[in-house]
Amino acid sequence: MTKVLFVCLGNICRSPMAEMVFKDMVNKKGLSNEFFIDSAATSTEAVGEDIYYGTINILKEKQVPFTNHISRQITKQDYNKFDYIIGMEQRNINNILRIIGEDKQNKVFRLLDFSENPRDIADPWYTGDFETTYNDIEEGCRKFLEYILKEK
Repeated sequence: MTKVLFVCLGNICRSPMAEMVFKDMVNKKGLSNEFFIDSAATSTEAVGEDIYYGTINILKEKQVPFTNHISRQITKQDYNKFDYIIGMEQRNINNILRIIGEDKQNKVFRLLDFSENPRDIADPWYTGDFETTYNDIEEGCRKFLEYILKEK
């Protein structure tokens, strides 16, 4: 089983969006039983909150199924639990490493590092642009899934 943890600042916009988009992609390929997919935050500011309404709206618009979600902060123990820890931007990566320590097993990546155009994914909490964030996450998840399937 491949275990994936998507991580952003608050775990209410980008990382739950990536979690739901990736779950949908995996499900459509009939691979749900081969993956465990979750998401977390680097900060504690939104711990215990549900997905932000802007993320819910874009998921509905794009017809991506989603479930109830409770924001949580990444823990040092998550490093041992997950095969991949995927941040949305370099700042997330820096904070992930601050929390988990060294990445000795090379598990920590930026989502769009799997794409042909590596870059950060902007936080729609600040930009208000959920469409661009969704498009970036969809691209990253698609390329990430291709990468994982080649590795198997």
